Amino acid sequence: MTSKRLFVGAEAVLEELDRLSDVEDSDESYDSVFEAAFAAREDPDFDAVISSDDEEPVLSGRKRCRPLPVTHDPTPTPLGETSVSTTRVRCRQSRGKSQAGRHDDGETNGWHDVTEEDVDPDLPNFTPKRPPGPQILMSSTYSTIQLFQLFFTTSVIDTIVRNTNKYASKMSAAGKKFQWVPLTAQEFSSYLALVIYMGLVNAKTIVDYWAKKTLYNFSFPRSVMSRPRFQAISWNLHLCDVEKDEQNSRKKGTPDYDKLFKVKPLYTDIVQSCQTYFQPNKHLSVDERMVASKARIGLKQYMKDKPTRWGYKLFVLADSISGYTWNFFVYEGKNSMATGKGLSYDSVMTLMNFPLLGIGYHIFMDNFYTSPTLFLDLFEKKTLACGTIRANRVGFPKTKTNDLSKKAQRGTIRWLRQGKLLFVKWRDTREVAMCSTIHKAYVGETVNRRVKNAEGEWRIQQIPVPTAVKEYNKYMGGVDLSDALIGYYNVLHKTRKWYKTLFFHFLDIAAVNSFILHQELSKSQKTKPMTQKTFRETLVSELAGIATQPIPAPPEPFAAGAACSSTTSSTTSHCIPQYFSTDATNKRRQCVVCKRQGIISKTPVFCSGCGVALCFVSSRNCYKEWHQDGDGHT
Repeated sequence: MTSKRLFVGAEAVLEELDRLSDVEDSDESYDSVFEAAFAAREDPDFDAVISSDDEEPVLSGRKRCRPLPVTHDPTPTPLGETSVSTTRVRCRQSRGKSQAGRHDDGETNGWHDVTEEDVDPDLPNFTPKRPPGPQILMSSTYSTIQLFQLFFTTSVIDTIVRNTNKYASKMSAAGKKFQWVPLTAQEFSSYLALVIYMGLVNAKTIVDYWAKKTLYNFSFPRSVMSRPRFQAISWNLHLCDVEKDEQNSRKKGTPDYDKLFKVKPLYTDIVQSCQTYFQPNKHLSVDERMVASKARIGLKQYMKDKPTRWGYKLFVLADSISGYTWNFFVYEGKNSMATGKGLSYDSVMTLMNFPLLGIGYHIFMDNFYTSPTLFLDLFEKKTLACGTIRANRVGFPKTKTNDLSKKAQRGTIRWLRQGKLLFVKWRDTREVAMCSTIHKAYVGETVNRRVKNAEGEWRIQQIPVPTAVKEYNKYMGGVDLSDALIGYYNVLHKTRKWYKTLFFHFLDIAAVNSFILHQELSKSQKTKPMTQKTFRETLVSELAGIATQPIPAPPEPFAAGAACSSTTSSTTSHCIPQYFSTDATNKRRQCVVCKRQGIISKTPVFCSGCGVALCFVSSRNCYKEWHQDGDGHT
């Protein structure tokens, strides 16, 4: 039999779709007809062939597809009209698109509801490398400065002091109009004390802390350091070696250029200390953190969904219970860590230090990170994961069988398991999709919600909730808790230098992590911990070299001329407090009373009769204490 050849037109396609509407497996018939139609429009060598039952359709210029049994249309074709053959064609190439809703054994699978029982997942035991908690002597007593120095170590401070002096000398030689006095480690500790103090007491500008106006008149900053000296240290603060920094700058534009070289000495030490002195508990969370900045530099990122939209992006791994920042890294750009699996995959794998963590950890993340590929790779490393997931992720089930409808009632659950992966949909005020390798689909848990009944009255109703959703809400907030602790007393200052912004943030991380260690120690020793405000106040005092013990009230009102005790009144007629210099910032000496108590404190005041340096300020009167104890001039 001769075959008539014609091009497929739009009218013929629409007519054929109507004829195939009642045919079994109509979706695939539609796909075959549309495939033929678009092929005819795009491929001039394609001809749709009208054939009889004993003839096989021929697709010119395309791969041959397997023909299916012919279905005849009982309606005769009107005279003078032509139609596309009702032979259904299914290409093998399209079969792989419907694998998302199948089990590992290949059987098709739709969504299940709570009436169908899920299997209990086989989970690895939680075996961390070290006992969870602080990795210090839990029976010992640590001061705030000792905990802080676990992160800002003596070697780190010495490195910053050395590099700051080098940079300041270079700027001074270049003609900068300031007089630089070499910085010491003790003076830098006082500088850190003022920076943390400024997070506790907020003023509009740096100058206000030294202002003598009645509205300000802060006595503490003036007692620690002069304003010109504080600003000189801030201007010349440098974290890395000057010569090596210049060598790195010459590599700009090449693959060897290190964008974060200016912060590397402190950056690497802080990360290492965070991982050394704390072993996370079983539950971890991953999220981004923005450090506010509007500097014009390529490291700056924009995130519209964050409270801080412009700044430097950090990826953070935190303990879900305490908020301890265990690991983090600064995002340098999309080309810095590309492995072909996406930024979300790479960031999680970078944060997870598997040899140091151990196995059996549960990590929680939001839909930016969650993907079946990541979860399966984590499971191979015996790390379990749970998180919200986007429906357009590769590997998310595409089946619509028994899917959650848009009009489903609040508390409706649908679940689907693919091997180790559990996918859950839950209707709350909106639809929530979860993926987990930890949980069973539903174990009978409920959650309270306020709903309005038919009479318009609000009442509490218990609705079913998947375990994955409940634990996600409980353990996902580790990074948010860390951000909140940092945000309460943020030390961040406005600066034109991007690396100084990160320096202030690293200082915040050290302060918050040391505070969390203090909380864990107090819990272990069953003592009442300090609040973060009190902890920072104590830390400021110890960094500045100020005795934190309250000064006992004198037995009688203190009067001028009564500085010396009666036992030394005959020999202390020449004991008068004087300054070493007309400038209180120069020629400061260590106070002998503070030194005897193990505190490092420098003062510009000395006793003219005794010849010793003594603190003589409102917060501490070592001058009076020295003479009342009988240590005065004899």
